[in-house]
Amino acid sequence: MNCNPIFFFQIRVKPDRTGVVTDGVKHSMNPFCEIAVEEAVRLKERKLVKEVIAVSCGPQQVQETIRTALAMGADRGIHVDVSGKDYENLGPLQVSKILAALAKKEDASLVVLGKQAIDDDNNQTGQMTAAMLDWAQGTFASEVVIEGDKIKVVREIDGGLETIQIKMPAVVTADLRLNTPRYATLPNIMKAKKKKIDYMKPSDLGVDLISRIEVVSVDEPPQREAGVKVESVEDLVSKLRDSGRI
Repeated sequence: MNCNPIFFFQIRVKPDRTGVVTDGVKHSMNPFCEIAVEEAVRLKERKLVKEVIAVSCGPQQVQETIRTALAMGADRGIHVDVSGKDYENLGPLQVSKILAALAKKEDASLVVLGKQAIDDDNNQTGQMTAAMLDWAQGTFASEVVIEGDKIKVVREIDGGLETIQIKMPAVVTADLRLNTPRYATLPNIMKAKKKKIDYMKPSDLGVDLISRIEVVSVDEPPQREAGVKVESVEDLVSKLRDSGRI
């Protein structure tokens, strides 16, 4: 699961332009990861999987995100501690290495992730995880049906929908229309506080976090110019010509 700044917070660029300010900014579970957790819990409720393990990589604050997943119905959590400079440089490649190592360690047969994070929109972690494990993958899933050791995945693609069948073990990434995540009830939130969260470091999994990407600079988008109302199509065409747009 990914932990993102809440979308309505004002994002500010650091003075040194190396990233955005995260101190004091409240975070929540990435919406696509929330859909992934919901789907995993539904598969367990249908007795198609035995256990749901919620995983997140990051500093101490990601435990709040893991607790949310536990309140939704996950059985236990794993917090892979990544902090400081390592956390700032954490990208899809590093996360996929961690997830692949955990999948092997836990003898998992299905990894379900959100298709992308809404902060950087990389859309790479699921595909990289499948490649690291040499597993089948079903990305952009809007429907998941497990039939024995096979999974039918309805994928959202540019031209509409595509239905594929893959064999487990597999990696599935959740798209927006896969489901509507449940709200965690107060009793389940209280129960989640007693559920187990294992703590480990990437080194415990034999994973190095060396980044192959250097952020040169982060800049705020330019200020938008004020709009202009026009009275007719002729006025619109004239304005566009004057501004060199046509």
